[in-house]
Amino acid sequence: MYKNLLTAMFLITLFFSCTANQAMLRQKAEASRELAGAYIEQEKYTLALRELLKGEQYFADDPDLQNDLGFVYMQKNRLDLAVQHFKRALELKPDYPAAKNNLGVAYLKGREWDQAIAVFRELTGNLLYTTPQKPLVNLALAYYNKKDYVHAEQYYNDALSLYREGFRKDSDYLKAVYGLSQIYLDSGRASEAITLLKASIPDAPRAYPLYFNLAVAYEFLSDYSRAYEAYQKVIEIAPGSDLAKKAGQASEKIKNLRQ
Repeated sequence: MYKNLLTAMFLITLFFSCTANQAMLRQKAEASRELAGAYIEQEKYTLALRELLKGEQYFADDPDLQNDLGFVYMQKNRLDLAVQHFKRALELKPDYPAAKNNLGVAYLKGREWDQAIAVFRELTGNLLYTTPQKPLVNLALAYYNKKDYVHAEQYYNDALSLYREGFRKDSDYLKAVYGLSQIYLDSGRASEAITLLKASIPDAPRAYPLYFNLAVAYEFLSDYSRAYEAYQKVIEIAPGSDLAKKAGQASEKIKNLRQ
């Protein structure tokens, strides 16, 4: 009996020792992840990666750490590794909308439209997802790149309906407006593009891509005066940008056509 008691005490001591050691490793991994988060905010992705790989050595089964690793690899254009880590995060935590959305974005960046659509469609069915506009906008973009403008328009409108219901207007709002206006332009519906853009620009007066598409729409309708003004607005807001250069070239061509 005494021997059995000693064995039991040894096992209990070993259990608590292992538990304490595991907790310490978790704390080290969390510290590395927090430092990596600061580097990510500064867009110092190499330093962030170094910290995350260190954290992975301490505790690899942290879904947040795996998601962060995927994000950093995606920023460094290692989409193959990004996909691996996003999938690992989802293995560890199947109900992890952020990791699932990131996985879809990685597929988008890799031009794997069908895989992206499958991921985003699954996310749109998650009623507990607090940012449902994100998968809707990304789903629309995937369909747009497949030249499926009918579905792309549907999902952009679904996203915009959330903002009409009271969602705070953010970068996804701008993506939805820009994407939908692009569909209108591609299909020769310049008047609809103008209506959409003029209604949206007051919410984002510095969003120069919206002004660029507005200029294109006016030029399509031969309203060269308004087109010129909109192109000049792009140059004013974002001098030196690629769109500003295109706006400068376009405005030069129509400068003498203004009435």
